[in-house]
Amino acid sequence: MLNKTQIKVRGYHLDLFQHVNNARYLEFIEEGRWAFFDEFFERDDWMQEDFVWPVVNININFKSEANFGDLLEVQTHYTKIGNRSITMKQTIVKLPDNDIVVEADVTYVCFSKAAKSAIPFPDDIRQKVEQSIASLE
Repeated sequence: MLNKTQIKVRGYHLDLFQHVNNARYLEFIEEGRWAFFDEFFERDDWMQEDFVWPVVNININFKSEANFGDLLEVQTHYTKIGNRSITMKQTIVKLPDNDIVVEADVTYVCFSKAAKSAIPFPDDIRQKVEQSIASLE
């Protein structure tokens, strides 16, 4: 599954150099992840479960700048699942030409609030993630 979320660059996204500030891209990819989860999970009850999804690593490569008024698209999909961790690829492109602005790999873990530690993914979620990865290959 590939989720596509559009964001229009606003004035408050800009820095002194009049292009999108690097910290804003973290917010953009986070918005992309939440939109992905809205589509991936059928209901919001996954937020009520014992487990949560803390981000443990983000690797981000800035390829080109975005400016006021640009229409960006955050493309989000799973790329790898381990026993307790999962990695997403997120790419921000500038529309309509699909010029790559940012590429990021985001890793997070399945974390038990009760146990206060990372736990293996529940089987139903693991299967759904594996199907999502396979659908893009």
